[in-house]
Amino acid sequence: QVQLVESGGGLVQAGGSLRLSCSASGLTLRRYTVAWFRQAPGKEREFVAATRGNGGSVFYDDSVKGRFTISRDNVKSTVALQMNSLKPEDTAVYYCAADQHLIQSSVGLAVQYDYWGQGTQVTVSS
Repeated sequence: QVQLVESGGGLVQAGGSLRLSCSASGLTLRRYTVAWFRQAPGKEREFVAATRGNGGSVFYDDSVKGRFTISRDNVKSTVALQMNSLKPEDTAVYYCAADQHLIQSSVGLAVQYDYWGQGTQVTVSS
């Protein structure tokens, strides 16, 4: 049974940093694309970043480029999201998602992911 568990969320002031972690079990992580999405109250879930299993190509939404870094450790079966220079608009619940059969053009589409974590709250105060 595939399970994704996020951790590392919290409250931080604008300009600060947080590091989220997604721990995966029940799968061979190197075979999966893993992504971070976020959802703010009253808004749709949106793509943040993704890392492909085959060589680890990475993708970012324009809103986080240069501030967030996604990385993976296939041995430890974890994916991290380092978030720097946080802004109040980054406030959301952050979700980890994984899928084995995504094509590259679909990495930003939440509906394409089969497995999801429960989410972790990130709050950035101004």
